Amino acid sequence: MNKFYFLWVCACLSGCAKEQLSVKKSANYPQQLPIAVSNNAVAYVSVDGEDRFYTFNGLLGGKTYQDVTNLAYVWKKGQWQQLAVPDSQLPVLASIAVTANGHVYLLGGYTVAEDHSEKSVPNVWKIDPHSDQWTAMPAMPTPVDDTVALVYKDRYIYLISGWHDVGNVDLVQVFDTIKHEWHQATEFPLPPVFGHAGGIIGNQMLICDGVKAVRIENKNHFSPSPACAIGQISDKNLTQIDWQIIKHHSGTAYYRMAAAGDDLSQIYFMAGSDNPYNYDGIGYNTLPALPSNQIRKYDIETDKWSIVEGVIPASMDHRGLLKTPHGFTILGGMADKQTVIDTMTYYNELNNREH
Repeated sequence: MNKFYFLWVCACLSGCAKEQLSVKKSANYPQQLPIAVSNNAVAYVSVDGEDRFYTFNGLLGGKTYQDVTNLAYVWKKGQWQQLAVPDSQLPVLASIAVTANGHVYLLGGYTVAEDHSEKSVPNVWKIDPHSDQWTAMPAMPTPVDDTVALVYKDRYIYLISGWHDVGNVDLVQVFDTIKHEWHQATEFPLPPVFGHAGGIIGNQMLICDGVKAVRIENKNHFSPSPACAIGQISDKNLTQIDWQIIKHHSGTAYYRMAAAGDDLSQIYFMAGSDNPYNYDGIGYNTLPALPSNQIRKYDIETDKWSIVEGVIPASMDHRGLLKTPHGFTILGGMADKQTVIDTMTYYNELNNREH
């Protein structure tokens, strides 16, 4: 699918006007991914003013266990380049990537065997954007996949809840990218989930939705978790988080949204699906999952949600939302009919806070 979207929404407290703009193509940033891939870990970093977009791992178009990949690419010098992946980096789903202290970090994921058994992996990699060298970091104390990773002070990576082998965990694991040390922080206050999403502004992080799991007679039963919590990280102790449950955006939980905070006061949750699904896009209820074109936006200053529909193409199965100079960016995912796509969606919003 060869599509490129750049959307500019002008909003104010009295209303919202939206306009879809065509954008002159530039060699500085990509128009589409080099492959169609879903459930891929993504990252962005600027190197001497040059854009670097990354995609790692995920699911290719066949959507079987054989289509789980460890392919990795970086956009640099105006083109996509395939990265050499260490032998110990197996093909995985539900890994996650972030940027901290000028490096890209790739964490976790799970393998899928022929018998469909799954195993969470503990891997943490640091990728140098100058040399493309991968360096193994200390492994996660508790391996998790389908987690949320948020970066605090451009140094600390917080992994909030997620799936470990056979069930969800309420752990908040913190990795210090300078000292290469792991810490355990205050537990997540909501029912533990996987496939949730979140963003951070300053020392406040917002986590929403995902899937709860209840184990009955050695079998997991999955249900949506329409709930949100804000965690404020203590200025004096990075492991102390004051969690507060807040009102939900809609009463309907969404799975694998793309989420991130802006530099001001708003945290964005884009796309996803209201029907939790297995990696092939078919719901745990056996119904095909449908992608969403909604943007759910929370303002931490006013404690208010707003929802906008139809200004982004419908998609789902995301592992991150990138904040870039070209706007928030979604890389890949699934579209209608569980189609794995190579689409890149750019979204910019200009808020007039004087009205």
